[in-house]
Amino acid sequence: MSNRIQIYDTTLRDGAQGEGVSFSPSGKIRLAKRLDAFGVDYIEGGYAASNPADMAFFTDIRKAELSHAKIAAFGSTRRANVAVTEDPGTRALLDAETEVVTIFGKSWRLHVHDVLKTTEEENRAMIGDTVRFVKEQGREVVYDAEHFFDGYRDSPQHAMGTLRAAAEAGADILVLCDTNGGCMPHDIREIVTQVSKAFPTPLGIHAHNDSECGVANSLEAIRAGAIQVQGTINGYGERCGNANLISIVPSLILKLGKQCLADDGLRQLKDVSSVAHELTNHRPNRKAPFVGDSAFAHKAGMHVDGVRKNPASFEHIDPSQVGNDRRILISELSGGSNVFLKAIELGHHLERNSEEVADIRKQLELLEQQGYEFEAAEASFQLMMQKVLKEHKSFFNLDGFRVIVEKRRADEPCISEATIKVSVDGNSAHSVGEGDGPVDALAHALRGALTRFYPEIANVYLTDYRVRILDPEEATAAKTRVLIESSDGTESWSTVGVSENIIEASLEALLDSVEFKLLKLEQAASNTPGDDAGGSPG
Repeated sequence: MSNRIQIYDTTLRDGAQGEGVSFSPSGKIRLAKRLDAFGVDYIEGGYAASNPADMAFFTDIRKAELSHAKIAAFGSTRRANVAVTEDPGTRALLDAETEVVTIFGKSWRLHVHDVLKTTEEENRAMIGDTVRFVKEQGREVVYDAEHFFDGYRDSPQHAMGTLRAAAEAGADILVLCDTNGGCMPHDIREIVTQVSKAFPTPLGIHAHNDSECGVANSLEAIRAGAIQVQGTINGYGERCGNANLISIVPSLILKLGKQCLADDGLRQLKDVSSVAHELTNHRPNRKAPFVGDSAFAHKAGMHVDGVRKNPASFEHIDPSQVGNDRRILISELSGGSNVFLKAIELGHHLERNSEEVADIRKQLELLEQQGYEFEAAEASFQLMMQKVLKEHKSFFNLDGFRVIVEKRRADEPCISEATIKVSVDGNSAHSVGEGDGPVDALAHALRGALTRFYPEIANVYLTDYRVRILDPEEATAAKTRVLIESSDGTESWSTVGVSENIIEASLEALLDSVEFKLLKLEQAASNTPGDDAGGSPG
């Protein structure tokens, strides 16, 4: 059994088939380069006979200087009753001019009879002819046995016969596909074990996630003797997605002791996941294993105390191994350990049982009784903590504001306009801002008033806005909690505001957002102990 596992990435082809997933031409090249640096062995660039965009990628990627990965073109066997030399799909595979060609064929009699409308004998000939012809052109051939596990359960003889056709024609590897994603891990292991006994040709696994077993099935196949695993970054893919390489890779390395990726590839894991989310315009899954912001987040006081004494007590790996960080959450469940470790994380040197820690905890409890929540608003928590420690410096004062929402005609959109007046060291300024809504208008007005004094905040903008009604039984008099996420293009942070008036709650969160940005700028300029506090606190 090989200890070196090949990583075959199909994000640009199979992943792009997922709902809401789309790559621009430049985005595909950027991701391919990132995957190469990450250390994957194969990058499947697209379906050669599918569309001009995929063929354009194969042309463009030849100009890139990849250091490790091989590019694969994907396509089907020849058509039924068509000579392989005359088959347009096979010709497109060769026209892609890739070092590797991946060919898929039918393993399940249902597909042979109902989809291809041909005979089992012709299906095997289609597989063998295509693999043999492409091999004769000097290409490395990956054979994807589509629906293999369903086909094997239906007829082991037929499914194994299709593999034999590919192997005897010279396929370099036979990849067993759970295309419908419905297999269980014990079935995968049993069948892969049987196949590995029958064929000397190396085996691979291509799993989908329709039963939430894509990662487990891939790992079981590896344990049963497969030496290649196919999947996508973040599990993108059709229906419920493909097996998630972001979970598979660290499991292979850290749990099964297998070798894959570049030397420092594992520490790039979170960044690779983030780049893919950015290119597909998807918000990262906070609860994603290994790379999510919540993957190493601790909230319960007993857990935090345990992590403080020995991180292994509540963490299955060191978060830095996958490029992630530990986070201590602050909430009504927080004990002294939470507050103490959070203070250390944010650059404050306090004693575990100090009066300062007790004061911060009391203020936290008081504010949460009023409806505040700091678990998802760490920037506001840092500002609150500095105020309790009497370390807070007010960068500006809000002297007043006004918001107007006007609809001049029934067929025209609403117009939102906000006016804000602020003062800095006795100097006043006011500004008017317009926006898509009252909160957007307030944000524009606030930036407009303060950039005279702090031009650095001109690039601060809102990235998310969430509202929760805290006591709905009070109807229109109910308290509203507003959570705002802001960014300067490099870092992001979250703040909170609470009021019976949604506009006032929103403005409170906006004010904290700007205060926090100014605090970070001041700390960076003076190189105070808190200048690296929290990294990306949001």
